[in-house]
Amino acid sequence: MMVKQRALLEQTGKTQYIPPKGDYETFHDEDHYKEKLKEWGLSSAKEAKKEFWYKDRNNQRHVTIKGFETYGSAGDINTLVIEFQEGNLSCIHPAYLKEMQQSSFGKESLLTVEDKEPLTTASDKPAALEPKSTAVEETETTKDMDSPRKEVAPKPAKTKEPKAKKEKAPKLELPTEKVHFTASVKQFALTYNPFNEENDEVVVLENVQIVQENPIDIGLGWCSHSKTLKKFELAQGDSLEFDGKVTAKKLAKGKDVSEEFLVDVAVLYKINNPSKIVKK
Repeated sequence: MMVKQRALLEQTGKTQYIPPKGDYETFHDEDHYKEKLKEWGLSSAKEAKKEFWYKDRNNQRHVTIKGFETYGSAGDINTLVIEFQEGNLSCIHPAYLKEMQQSSFGKESLLTVEDKEPLTTASDKPAALEPKSTAVEETETTKDMDSPRKEVAPKPAKTKEPKAKKEKAPKLELPTEKVHFTASVKQFALTYNPFNEENDEVVVLENVQIVQENPIDIGLGWCSHSKTLKKFELAQGDSLEFDGKVTAKKLAKGKDVSEEFLVDVAVLYKINNPSKIVKK
């Protein structure tokens, strides 16, 4: 079946739209848009793509990304909100939209699978799998009867000592809305991003605290080393204040990177979209 290469307005009822539920997050600026595209593996070019292909069985259409939804228990999973040319909005997983950009997406295979004969038959069975002859069995049985059995003293049963249970750190009740933070720069690191199959630059923060009436000590946290942050030319030990959202997402190690870009302790919390940054 040939796919029509066109970016036309869709006929009514041909596309099943999944509109966003209520408000969704939009991009702060062009740098934030580029950063999120790279995170989703949709574009790592200097000039970020503005239009993407949306493909189904019969046609292809151009869409733009208007924003994203955040969900999941840790709040670290995104669903894209895309806009079609006629103005309809729909939600789609970033990995699925990435697949749609491939030329092979949606092509049906013309190959048919034929029933195959069994790889082996009874006559083909190797000798190693054939049962032993009766003579061999009798010989082995006779040997067992002739040789006196050695009585083995029963071994005393081992008593297992109960393992000391590791005390888990109490789970933090993280706010879902944007809050104000103070922190300092611990180091720079690399983390493997499965979406674009590359290592992304991150900033590891220490002494992270949510500033409110009852302050919450986060301890260690991490965030993307975005172009916005790079403008501040951060160095180890710098103190920062900023606004942002925090989610429980562990920092993954980088792939094939030198030790200076690895973190020797677990960093369990991610800071999303830091803004209003003040370097002290």
